[in-house]
Amino acid sequence: MKEYEQKVNRELQAWRRKVLKRSGLFTQLSKKAQSKVNGMIPEKAHKVITDSIRNMVKATLVGSTITTKKQQPIEMSLFARDELFKEKLTSYRKTAVIEGAGTGAGGIFLGLADFPLLLSIKMKFLFEAAAIYGYDTKEYEERLFILHIFQLAFSSDEKRKETLHIIENWDNEKDELIDMDWRVFQQEYRDYIDLIKMFQLIPGLGAIVGAYANHNLLDTLGETALNAYRLRFLTIK
Repeated sequence: MKEYEQKVNRELQAWRRKVLKRSGLFTQLSKKAQSKVNGMIPEKAHKVITDSIRNMVKATLVGSTITTKKQQPIEMSLFARDELFKEKLTSYRKTAVIEGAGTGAGGIFLGLADFPLLLSIKMKFLFEAAAIYGYDTKEYEERLFILHIFQLAFSSDEKRKETLHIIENWDNEKDELIDMDWRVFQQEYRDYIDLIKMFQLIPGLGAIVGAYANHNLLDTLGETALNAYRLRFLTIK
């Protein structure tokens, strides 16, 4: 099993380099354009959006806590946990693809419904991931860790660096964290998914784009969660 852990350590280093790598020119330009748009939105509207997403996420967290299975035994190997995680990711990715295709095929109104539905799928998946690696999501700090995984997966270059530092130094950082910066959380997430999700609203194209987008978004989240929990598992070991 030492061989497997060495392999995982190599994969963690490669993942870390990928996370810290500067985004391409198109992504950078898109972020700048979105920042300008956000600057034109009235503060009152920002507050409404932030409150809505905070409440939506917190409601999902409560629901996921209730429905998530008990965490796996402490003595379970990293290899076994990784394999179970990959099975869960495959299952949730299929659910997200079906949901994306269904809402995308429905045009604008169902396309708008995709946002809370996909958010719920992602959060439930992260709760399952936490349980697989032996963490109790009834504890506040574990729910906070889940939100940081989510933020790491769907944010800009600068925010990714900051969030990766927090995750890599979780035992030292967690006591300083009281709550998420919900304004930043919702804006980073919206900016990340806005462009591709906009195409999902186009009749005739929505189903294909919705399925493809959700597949990729779950893959991104899966890769981030896998390595974040591997990192904690090996640090504690």
